[in-house]
Amino acid sequence: MLTPSLAVLAGFALLVWSADRFVIGAAATARNLGVSPLVIGLTIVGFGTSAPEMLISAISAWEENPGVAVGNALGSNITNMGLVLGATALVKPLTVHSGTLQREYPMMFIAMMLALILIMDGTLGAMDGVLLVAGLCLVMYWMARMGKAPPDGLDPMAAEFEAELPPPMTTAKALMWLAIGLAILLLSSRMVVWGAVDIARHFGVSDLIIGLTVIAIGTSLPELAASVMSALKGEHDIAIGNVIGSNIFNILGVLGISGIIYPHTVDPEVLSRDFPVMIGLTIALFAMAYGFRRPGSLNRFEGVLLLTAYVGYLTLLGLTVAARPA
Repeated sequence: MLTPSLAVLAGFALLVWSADRFVIGAAATARNLGVSPLVIGLTIVGFGTSAPEMLISAISAWEENPGVAVGNALGSNITNMGLVLGATALVKPLTVHSGTLQREYPMMFIAMMLALILIMDGTLGAMDGVLLVAGLCLVMYWMARMGKAPPDGLDPMAAEFEAELPPPMTTAKALMWLAIGLAILLLSSRMVVWGAVDIARHFGVSDLIIGLTVIAIGTSLPELAASVMSALKGEHDIAIGNVIGSNIFNILGVLGISGIIYPHTVDPEVLSRDFPVMIGLTIALFAMAYGFRRPGSLNRFEGVLLLTAYVGYLTLLGLTVAARPA
């Protein structure tokens, strides 16, 4: 057990570092090409922060462990809304002024409903995966168009993204960090999948449960750190935007890649337990933070509610494991 555990811990550490290098390289390259900060933040940074989940999904599906991929996608979204936003709001109540985010909320819900409809037959097939990835491409195109010319003028989030972009660097250096980040992302993702699957087999726990818990929490740690730091610096729109963007990329990209690489049957508990929890948290977040005709907000009490829901979900998973025969 020591070697797989060390592989998971080292893999997560490398994932965090390499994802950061990947985002820095990609963002700097895009800026050198004249892309606006808002477009970089909505697309490149959003894609980069979900790169660990996507690579873990691809590798686990390739190695015929689809439960890890599905668990990682849904578990990361549940963790993002329950743990990440709950903890962030507890540290610093959030007020959202970005009109862009108000348009992303419904997009996140639509993406989740599309995924639910596609797997209602109990399978995640290659065509389902193609449709989800196609949806991701459309969302990225929509974000890029909206970022170039926000419908309500200059979006407050643009200034926040401008402040968070890496310092100027040459294109050659940016491409170097992009390549290094991607290479280490691949290596560290492989380490995490190998270690997590080995641990699951040792304890007799399903790959799905490992994906929903250990891997989901590990891959959501960068979002937790980024959201808390953004909130403390007063960048409230980015704090929530990180989560919404990551959730959209996870549900469309992570699940889509899994279905394309390894079509498989979906565990019935995904439909009866995990999807309802994810959609329930999405509706709760929408009701709390959307902001109808006023700036959206997420206060400390609502943060406690989200954290309580997340702890309740983990307890439910624990009871599910305990109820299974040895």
